Amino acid sequence: MQMPAPDARVMAKKDHVLRRLMAVLPQDAVIHDPTATRAYECDALTAYRCPPLAAVLPASTAEVSAVLKICHEERVPVVPRGSGTSLAGGALPTADSVILGVARLNEVLEVDYPNRFIRVQAGRTNLSVTGAVEGDGWFYAPDPSSQLACAIAGNIGMNSGGAHCLKYGVTTNNLLGVTMVLMDGTVVEIGGAHLDAAGYDWLGVICGSEGQLGVVTEATLRILPKPEGARPVLMGFDCSERAGACVADIIRAGVLPVAIEFMDRPCIAATEAFAGAGYPDCEALLIVEVEGSPAEIDDQLALIKRIAMAHDPVELRESGSAEESARIWLGRKSAFGAMGQLGDYMCLDGTIPVSALPDVLRRIGELSAEAGLRVANVFHAGDGNMHPLILFDANAPGDLERCEALGAEILKLCVEAGGCLTGEHGVGVEKRDLMGVQYRPEDLDAQMRVKDVFDPGWLLNPAKVFPLEVSAGRRAG
Repeated sequence: MQMPAPDARVMAKKDHVLRRLMAVLPQDAVIHDPTATRAYECDALTAYRCPPLAAVLPASTAEVSAVLKICHEERVPVVPRGSGTSLAGGALPTADSVILGVARLNEVLEVDYPNRFIRVQAGRTNLSVTGAVEGDGWFYAPDPSSQLACAIAGNIGMNSGGAHCLKYGVTTNNLLGVTMVLMDGTVVEIGGAHLDAAGYDWLGVICGSEGQLGVVTEATLRILPKPEGARPVLMGFDCSERAGACVADIIRAGVLPVAIEFMDRPCIAATEAFAGAGYPDCEALLIVEVEGSPAEIDDQLALIKRIAMAHDPVELRESGSAEESARIWLGRKSAFGAMGQLGDYMCLDGTIPVSALPDVLRRIGELSAEAGLRVANVFHAGDGNMHPLILFDANAPGDLERCEALGAEILKLCVEAGGCLTGEHGVGVEKRDLMGVQYRPEDLDAQMRVKDVFDPGWLLNPAKVFPLEVSAGRRAG
């Protein structure tokens, strides 16, 4: 993976740029000491690192506007950063760039229960949005695994989902409006606290744009009344293909669980050692959760269990209490941390049609064996959003390259199966050089023309999403 060489002209005027930034921000909001900037040298894709020219932490839309105006005038690239939990390198800086972090933009600005929305600053963490309203019986639906730490700004940038996206959708289905600052400092309001905005769907363009079009500083989000109840059932199977076929049949039956989560043996073993959730000894398991009134839950689970029994599960365990529900979810919620105990891993994010799950899982196993690297699977099975975890040794020469090559083959497989390169992590730098697998040159050009409109100078996150050789002319001005 390559990044553009830093612009010598920008590096030469570092002190001048810093003086201008410190004139519009508090002293502690401009971080430029070489040691301190290392905190911003990477995001959760830690295989690649580069300290930025500086990092800034504005606390208002006006301060974000002032920073972007300066960087626009000085031709300094800007990399927006939420909480740094991106698994695709979306916040990876270059040496000539300024990281613009939104961590200080963390206030709740408005809550309106009759109209079912909350307006927050975009640096607020995902889980704390629900925390602001759950005491009154409401919640914010998208729930990425990193929801304790990830910021709403990053969720919007990558169109994040989570375990409950099958029923409630991902960020784009729960985003009503944004305040966004363009690269030249212009502040725009898009959408708002109503069901649907008039005119073009600019909100649909912005959500998932990976910080390439502007910096979101405020967001209006849809909130929902908490369901009357919820209950999960755990199913163990003797092979991953059988579990995948069960998922396909559940979806085909027309029942809509709130979540269907998948884990295979390597992940089950790791989570058991880490969290001790009491999972069965099996090759693959599903956690299927439904919600509603007690009668609705009973009816839905009865159908789901009938479908599961046709696939000969080795264990089928329905929760009988809140404590048992928490135990069922414990391992899944701990999965990514648990896998870290086994060593280094790269988490992928391909999405496939649910009907293709059995074949794709089988083929991933074959690719894993061919590459000589173990792959653990844990993912949102209900919408086909896969998260294969490739285990490797970052200290072993050539292991990272083998891991990247295997990851590329798995993502190509997802596209071949009728899916796409990413479901919620984004393209960033991780999948940037695979964009040609999914898109024709004219498709990529159409996407880049959208960026041309919002950021003609290509200064916002310029080395991401598009292959460098494809975007070279635009980035050069």
